[in-house]
Amino acid sequence: MVEAFEVSGVPFNPDGWGPPDCAITTTTNSNLPLNVPFAPFSRSEKLGRIADWTRTFNNPSRSKNPSDAVFDFSNDDSFLGNADDDSTFRLVDGKPPPRPKFGPKWRFQQQRQLPHRRDEEVEAKKREAEKERARRDRQYNMNRSNVNMPRREAAVFKSSVDIQPEWNMLDQILFSTFSKLSFTVPEPEDLLFCGALETYDRTVDRITPKNERRLERFKNRNFFRVTTSDDPVIRRLAKEDKATVFTTDTILSTLMCAPRSVYSWDIVVTRVGNKLFFDKRDGSQLDFLTVHETSQEPLPESKDDINSAHLLGLEAAYINQNFSQQVLVRDGNKLTFNEPNPFANEGEEVASVAYRYRRWKLDSEVSLVARCEVQSVMEVNNQRSFLTLNALNEFDPKYSGVDWRQKLETQRGAVLANELKNNANKLAKWTAQALLAGADMMKLGYVSRVHPRDHFNHVILAVNGYKPKEFSSQINLNQASMWGIVKAIVDLCMKLKEGKYVLNHYRRTSKLNPLLKMAWVQSQMLLLLMWRITRLKLKLKRVSFDT
Repeated sequence: MVEAFEVSGVPFNPDGWGPPDCAITTTTNSNLPLNVPFAPFSRSEKLGRIADWTRTFNNPSRSKNPSDAVFDFSNDDSFLGNADDDSTFRLVDGKPPPRPKFGPKWRFQQQRQLPHRRDEEVEAKKREAEKERARRDRQYNMNRSNVNMPRREAAVFKSSVDIQPEWNMLDQILFSTFSKLSFTVPEPEDLLFCGALETYDRTVDRITPKNERRLERFKNRNFFRVTTSDDPVIRRLAKEDKATVFTTDTILSTLMCAPRSVYSWDIVVTRVGNKLFFDKRDGSQLDFLTVHETSQEPLPESKDDINSAHLLGLEAAYINQNFSQQVLVRDGNKLTFNEPNPFANEGEEVASVAYRYRRWKLDSEVSLVARCEVQSVMEVNNQRSFLTLNALNEFDPKYSGVDWRQKLETQRGAVLANELKNNANKLAKWTAQALLAGADMMKLGYVSRVHPRDHFNHVILAVNGYKPKEFSSQINLNQASMWGIVKAIVDLCMKLKEGKYVLNHYRRTSKLNPLLKMAWVQSQMLLLLMWRITRLKLKLKRVSFDT
């Protein structure tokens, strides 16, 4: 038989809560240890633990939660082994430590994981939104950085044709189709070669900023800038009915690169019978070169300043002419063609240039003849190669932001990229002229002033060569788009009556939209066709004209 369990009586404590002091002595089970307070088996277990609200929480190593203070017995003298147990007690966390998101190990682990497939359209929209947000942030920071600086006024440009406010609009055509035009022309046909060419000097390709070469002056050589109607060869071709449209490479490249132009220019279009002649006026802006035309930094407006747009254009034309003759082998040997220079007198010393009259067929009824120029020739793999020679000029590094003498030798690509930003229209026109002339190579020279305030003396710092087709793809110059613009303008001009027309590109300030206007001058009337390139509109106006 199992011995029965006898439950002793519960003493009553009239003086307070809990058993009385004499309860243990009076109990029947007197074999229990004396003066041992109650404590749970687990220190983290709070159930069943006696709470003492009369003690204060004064253990800084414990939690600061006041609700845990009544259950803290670490400072109780009744537990003598608490200090030793706490020193050896350590909490073990079973969670793995977080892996870093950087370092080579993380990259290798990420590469082994297959990427999640996402919607391409959503990703594209996210990238566009990020680019737009970054653009706004840059613009905001730029404005914030110049808060205390006075705002620079927009450059004001003058038009070669005075536009009167009382002119009435007769027609309006959206120009959006012009930006999407594309026209492919067949290979051109060479009709005639005139002039003589000197050989290119290959030693100039080794010029560096450390061994710069002084730019020479060629005052004895004559350079001709003859317009289309004054060309005797074009007059002869027109009489022989060789084509319908006649122009030069300078005028044609200006039309092809019109969307990139900023400064004002004008072209005279003459309709005689079923033929069109594109000419330039005497002293036109097309006779000079532009400098910093597409730059964000405006040039000084005073014409007396050597860094003004007008004087820089004269300086650039002077540099370009002298550079094209200095890089040649001047030993008297020239490559001559069937006909001499049509503009030179007998015995006159002329610059090295060859005029190439080429014909393009626009459609079954309209063909175009252009006078193209090449400046030099050289032998490459026993084959004759024609070259065009042009020079970029540096006038002050403060305007361009890049010092050629420091960057050309090590970062020539950065210098060219900066010039593409500041002179996009000029480089595009040179490339278009090289493509029209059928040149195998276009040479670009880097010419700088001896001193930023000396605009008479210059030095050649470097010379680079590019293939026109490859260079056109680098600067985003599409030949189909270029010919599309020409074809559209020719079609519009062929629909007009006989007379003279003025094609004018103009925009009032650098922040406004450019205008391309065409005026018809006949007796007392002026017919004005206006193409708004950026706002994509074509306007037709008729106004009174006092001759």
